[in-house]
Amino acid sequence: MAAMETPVSTENPPREVRPRSWRHGLVQALLYGRNVDRSRKAKARIGLAIVGFIVVYAIIAAKLVVFAVAPDSHAARRSGSQDAVATARPDILDRNGQILATDVKMPSLFAEPRRIIDVDEAIELLTAVMPDLDTAELRERLGSRRGFVWLKREITPKQQAEIYRLGIPGIGFLTENKRVYPNGPEVSHVIGHVNVDNQGIAGIEKWLDSSGLADLHRAGFASDRQQEPVSLAVDLRVQHAMRDELMAAREKYKAKAAAGVVLDVRSGEIVSMVSEPDYNPNNPREALDPNRINRLTTGVYEMGSTFKALTVAMALDSGKVTLASSFDARVPLRYGRFNINDYHAQRRVLSVPEIFTYSSNIGAARMALSIGVEGHKAFLRKIGQLDRLRTELPESAEPIVPKRWGELNTVTIAFGHGLSVAPLQAMMGVAALMNGGLLIPPTFMKRTPEQAQAIARRVIKPETSAMMRYLMRLNAEKGSGSKADVKGYYVGGKTGTAEKVVGGRYSKTRLLCDFIAVMPADDPRYLILVLLDEPQPIPETHGFATSGWNAAPVTAKVIARIAPLLGLEPRFDLPPADRLILASARETR
Repeated sequence: MAAMETPVSTENPPREVRPRSWRHGLVQALLYGRNVDRSRKAKARIGLAIVGFIVVYAIIAAKLVVFAVAPDSHAARRSGSQDAVATARPDILDRNGQILATDVKMPSLFAEPRRIIDVDEAIELLTAVMPDLDTAELRERLGSRRGFVWLKREITPKQQAEIYRLGIPGIGFLTENKRVYPNGPEVSHVIGHVNVDNQGIAGIEKWLDSSGLADLHRAGFASDRQQEPVSLAVDLRVQHAMRDELMAAREKYKAKAAAGVVLDVRSGEIVSMVSEPDYNPNNPREALDPNRINRLTTGVYEMGSTFKALTVAMALDSGKVTLASSFDARVPLRYGRFNINDYHAQRRVLSVPEIFTYSSNIGAARMALSIGVEGHKAFLRKIGQLDRLRTELPESAEPIVPKRWGELNTVTIAFGHGLSVAPLQAMMGVAALMNGGLLIPPTFMKRTPEQAQAIARRVIKPETSAMMRYLMRLNAEKGSGSKADVKGYYVGGKTGTAEKVVGGRYSKTRLLCDFIAVMPADDPRYLILVLLDEPQPIPETHGFATSGWNAAPVTAKVIARIAPLLGLEPRFDLPPADRLILASARETR
């Protein structure tokens, strides 16, 4: 019987079994072990998918968080945009902690033009809320293809709410820092102001940026309010009193301008500085008025007879002149077509104290000539009058020094003509005559006497300083500074009246009047300057417009108000200068 053959089905041919690669086996061994369990393999795949989903959703959540906080931070600023965002600045305080400048949060309006659906509708809606928007400029900005543009900086919360309700796609708000000056113009020439991007462009504000704040902003480290406040040496109370008296004096004497400084002679701290007319730093456009400059640092003037204090100190410190020396003031000095005369001419030989109290031009000139041209020039350079004065304020002026300094220049500069300096510069020099002979650079920042001593430079001998204090007090007792004397504060001082140059000639009617006072003269603490630009004669001054009639009495009013604020207690029934100052100076030698 023949063997039966088993039929082979051709519908499902057997699958060819390919050998696994060694790489596949290695991966499976690492993931699942050598004995592969199919259920375990499925669970691993599901777990891997879950991990993938978690990572994706975590990234999305992180992005949502960033977008949520972006309106309150600088993250909302579009990358690649050229528009700056107003970053934070430190508070500026006076010496007692009173706020002079601070930041407040303000909303600003921006747009993302690429997301604007209907430009015309957006313009119509926005201008209805803010009619001051320029339509042409707005159309240009919204019609651009930029990713980010400013539409209006520092809008009001009401405007923000109204625009928000409009719901315009591509329109948003960014919270910025706006600089606010709570005291308005009170300290404007000291603190200066900022621009719309909160960048300092004048005064202490500009100094802060040049001292590293701008670098911090660029690096992104100054974007919040966690910055230490900056404390100035200025006393807001003293500043207010000074400004108040200068404004009244300017009106009373119909002066073009008025200015004043209070300087601590021991530390060099500027406790007050006012230049009036001033401006409101909350409205920086006012600062563009050329009549509102800071006359104490950016203006240079011939200071008149206050410079005689430097001339007398130079002569006394040289040893060639003593208080007992005398100089011939009987006749004017003649130099070519120039006559050097005295305003209060005595027509006799004058002692050094008389030259100072009568403010003799002839006596001062002869005193300077006894030192010589080179000696005179060297002394003024040593005492800081021939080089630009540098302080924290960026605004400063170079003194106007004669190109060819001859004998005639020494004669006129001896009594305050022919050399123009910043008034604060002259104050620094006179302060050195009062504090024992140390030249201390002025500062608007807080400084201790110990810190001042470390940078001080001796320019005259201590005994010369004692003689100058005596002369300053003597002048207030019975000289041209008598109207500045305030009972109880032992004031000393020196008048200065300079004729201004008009059309190349000195004018007899346009004067710069200043008075420099020291208090107390026996143990100086503060130096006060009051300056009046072109004061006019009034009936009360009997037709005179010189500083003894205007700047001196204004200084007395300032001292009466600020001395208690500075902690100076009045002392009455003190002996005259020769017994109190000179006697004590002799005893200490």
